Amino acid sequence: MQHSLRARFRALEALCVLIFCWLTFGFSLAAQQPADAASIAGTVVDTRGAVIPHATVSVNSQDTGKTAKAETDSSGHFTISGLTEGRYTLTAAAPGFGMTVEKDLLASAQPAGITVTLNVGSVSQDVRVSAIAGDSVAAQQALSQNSLDAEVPMSEIGSKFIQEFTPGTTDYSEIVNIAPGTISYNSNGVGLGQGTIYFRGFIDGDFNVTWDGIPEGDTNNFTHHSWVWFPGPWIGSVQFDRSPGTASTIGPATYGGSINLFSPDVPTEQSVQGEATYGSFNTLLVDGKYSPGMLGPKKNIGLTLDVHRLTSDGFESFNYIERTAGDIKVLYKLSDNTTITGYSGVIHLFSNAPNVSPYRAQIGAYGWNYMMETNDPTSAFYQAYNRNLIPTDFEYVGVHSTLSHGWFLEVKPYTYSYNNAQYYPNDPSGDTTGLATGPDGSSGWITPASCSTVADGGTLTVAPYPGATPPPGVTYSKLPCAVDKLNSYRKYGETSTVSQSSKYGIFRAGVWYEWSKSNRYQIPSDPLTGYDQPVPNFHEYYWINNYNPFAEYEWHATPKLTVTAGFKYAYYTFALQQFADDGKVVGALPNGATSVSTERGFGASLPSASANYRLTNNWSVYGDFGKGDEIPPSSLWDVAGGGPEVGTVGSPMMTTTYQGGTVAKYNRFTFDADVFRVKFQNNYVSLAVTNPNNPAYDLNEYYLGPDSTTLGFEAEANASLGYGINLYANGTVDKAQYAGSGVPSGLNVADTPSYTQGLAVTYQGHGMDLGVLEKRVGSYYDDNGSYHNQVNVAPYNNVNVFLNYTIRKNWMFDESKIKFSVNNLFNSEDITDAFPYNSPVPTNNSAYYATTPTSPLDQINLTAGRSFTVSLKLGVFPNRHE
Repeated sequence: MQHSLRARFRALEALCVLIFCWLTFGFSLAAQQPADAASIAGTVVDTRGAVIPHATVSVNSQDTGKTAKAETDSSGHFTISGLTEGRYTLTAAAPGFGMTVEKDLLASAQPAGITVTLNVGSVSQDVRVSAIAGDSVAAQQALSQNSLDAEVPMSEIGSKFIQEFTPGTTDYSEIVNIAPGTISYNSNGVGLGQGTIYFRGFIDGDFNVTWDGIPEGDTNNFTHHSWVWFPGPWIGSVQFDRSPGTASTIGPATYGGSINLFSPDVPTEQSVQGEATYGSFNTLLVDGKYSPGMLGPKKNIGLTLDVHRLTSDGFESFNYIERTAGDIKVLYKLSDNTTITGYSGVIHLFSNAPNVSPYRAQIGAYGWNYMMETNDPTSAFYQAYNRNLIPTDFEYVGVHSTLSHGWFLEVKPYTYSYNNAQYYPNDPSGDTTGLATGPDGSSGWITPASCSTVADGGTLTVAPYPGATPPPGVTYSKLPCAVDKLNSYRKYGETSTVSQSSKYGIFRAGVWYEWSKSNRYQIPSDPLTGYDQPVPNFHEYYWINNYNPFAEYEWHATPKLTVTAGFKYAYYTFALQQFADDGKVVGALPNGATSVSTERGFGASLPSASANYRLTNNWSVYGDFGKGDEIPPSSLWDVAGGGPEVGTVGSPMMTTTYQGGTVAKYNRFTFDADVFRVKFQNNYVSLAVTNPNNPAYDLNEYYLGPDSTTLGFEAEANASLGYGINLYANGTVDKAQYAGSGVPSGLNVADTPSYTQGLAVTYQGHGMDLGVLEKRVGSYYDDNGSYHNQVNVAPYNNVNVFLNYTIRKNWMFDESKIKFSVNNLFNSEDITDAFPYNSPVPTNNSAYYATTPTSPLDQINLTAGRSFTVSLKLGVFPNRHE
C-alpha cells in the first residue's frame, strides 16, 4: 500500500515539474514573439449553433487601420495571424446570411477562440441547404443530399424542394418521402389526414420528430400526428437523420433516428404573401404570411406570422377534414451577442375520419375510395357517428447567447398540448361479409334495440365486448355500439446546451428535461342518443419525466479529420393511475378499490462515436457508432388488476447502430451513400386488435418481440445536365430479419421493404420549376401479433408531376407564383398496409410460423387516387425595386 502511495506521489511530482517546465518555456517563447505575431481566431456559426464553412472574416485595427482577412474552413474555424497586438473590429459574412460586426476584439499571441453568429439575410434564401451545397451547381439543385461534413447518414431537404416539388397541402410525412429508404402515404390525399411514415423497418413511434430542436410526440406510444403538427406552410427545411445521432441528440425515441423540422427564419425585410390552393376532392387551402421587417429604434425586433385554413372532402368517401391554424415567430436581438426567439403555433382540426380502415369486402363492393356514407344511420360507417376534434398548441422561448472565450449558451423552455376527443362506432355484429344490410354501410346493426345505454350512473347493462362476463348481480342485455374516446396530454420541458469553440474543436454539454401529464379513456356509448355508459372500457392518468444529460467533444484533429465522441444517459420515470373499468383492461379491482397505481423507472447508457475525414475538398468519408433508445409504451400495463402486460419490463427498447458512408460534391455531380447495421433489442411489438370477438378489440396488444438485425445500403445522387436540367436518383436495399434464441431464421421484420427507389427529372431556371418524381417501394410483410410474415404487401409505385412559375426579378412582386401539381399521375391503386381479421393458425405448433386466412373483414390501407392542385400566390415586398 505504501509502495503504491509513493509511486503516485512520484508521478504527481513528475507531472508538476513537467507543467512548470512547459509554462516556463511558454513564457520564454512569448517574450521572444515579434511585434506582428498576434492573431485572432474563432468559429462562425448560425443561429442554431451549426458551423458555417467558407464564411469571409475580416479584421480592421482600431489603432493602425491595418486590415486582414480569412475564410472559415469546413469546421467553421478561422485564424487571422500576422497582426500587431491591440483592438480590432471584426466583420463576418456568408452567402445567405446578414453581415455581423464585432468591435473591440483583442489580438494576442495566444488568442482565446471567439464565436461569431450570423443571422439569416433574406426570407427567400435557403440557408441550411446553401451552406452544405457550396459551389456545386448539382448540390444547389439537388432535391435531397447529405453534407460533406456529415458524420452520420442524413438527408438535408430545403425550402426549394418543399415549395416547388410538393403539393400546396403538403405535410412533413410527404416531404420526407423523397429521402432514401422512406415509405410515406396518406390514404385520404396529400396532407388530408394523418400520414404514415416507415424507414429501415422503423414504424411511426420508433423515431423522433423535432420542431426547432424540441422533441414532439404522443406520451402513450410516442407516435406523431402530421395532420395537427407543423403543416407544410410552417416548414422551412428538414434534416432527416437516419441514426441514433450523437450524444447531444435528444428525444424519447432516438431508437431509429430523427426527423428534424425547422421553422423559417425571421425575415429582415417587410413582406406580405397570400396563397390559395384548390384541388381535387373539393380541397381548398388559403394561406397568408406577413413580416414587417426589423422594427424598433435599433431595428432589433422582427417577426413572421402565418395563418391558414384547409377544408377538403378527401379522396375517401366523406372523409372530411377542416383545419384552422396560425403560428408566429418573434426575434429580439437583445445585444450583439444575445438573441431571444419566441414561437407559438396553434391548430384546431375537425375531421370525420373513422377509427378503422375500410374492409376488403367494402372496397370490392363499393369502390376504391370507400370509407363512409351518409344515408344509412344503422351503419358503423355512417359519417355523422365518426368524428375527431383536435386542438393543439406549441410554444417555446429560446435564448441564444455568445459568451466570451468561445463559449456559447442556448436555453429553450417549451410547452405543448394535444387533445384528441374522438367518437366512433364499433362493428361487433358477427356479420362475416363486411357488407351492409343498408345501402352503403357495414352491417346495419345500429338500432335503438341494440345500442341504448343507461346514462348518469344507472345500472350497467351493456356488454363491453361479445362474451364478456358481467359483474355479480348484473346481466348484460346489449352490446356497445360506439366509443367516446379521449387522448389528451400537456408537456413542459427545457433544452439547455452550453458549448465552447476553440481551434481544437467544440465541447458541448447540456440536458433535456420534460414532464408530461396524460388523460386517456374509452367509454362505451350510444351513437343514437350520445349517452355514455357509467363505467368505462378504461380510464387512466399517467405522468412521465424524461431526463437526458449529455456531454460530447467534436475534436478537429486535423484540417481534414473531425472526430466526435460523447455520452448520454436517458432516464425516465413513469407513474400510472388506472381506474376500475368494465373488464376490458384492469376490470374490477381488489377490495373495491377505485384505482390502481404503478410506478417504474428506466435508464439507459447511450455512448456514441463518429468521425469525418475529408479526402479532398469535394469528397469525404465518415463512420458512426451509436446506441439509441425508446421508452416502453404505457399500454404494457393494460391488464386485469393492473401491472405489466409483458413479463419483463425493465429497460427501454434499444438499438445499436454501425454505419459508414461517403459524400462527394462536384460541380455537375453529387453523390452520397452509406451502409448500415442496426441491432434491435428489447423490442415491444404492438398488434392492433381488429377482431371484435377478441376481448382486447379496439386496443393494442403488446409482445416482447425477438431481437432483429437490419443490414442495408442507401445511396442518392444528382447530376446537373446543363440548361437547368437535373437527374436525381436514390435507392436502398434492405435485409431485416429476426435473430436470437428460439427464433427461426429467415423471418423478415415487418414494414421493411426489400428495396426502395426514387427517381426525378427536374428543370430549374428562368423562374420555371418543372419536375417528374417517382417513388417505388418493394414488397414487405405485415405481422399479426407474435407471429410474423403473415401478410405480404406487393410492390407499388407513385408518380407525381409539378409545373411552377415564380417571379424572381428583385422587384416589388417577387415570389409571386402559379403552381400546378398532379399526385399519383397513373392513378395506381395499391395496398400499402393490411390488418388481418382472422387469427393466425400456427404451423406444426410453431411459436413464430403461422398462416392467416384472408377475410372480407381484413382492414386495408390503399394509396389515394389521382389528384390535381392549382396554387396562386401573390408576394409583395415593398422595399424591393427592379
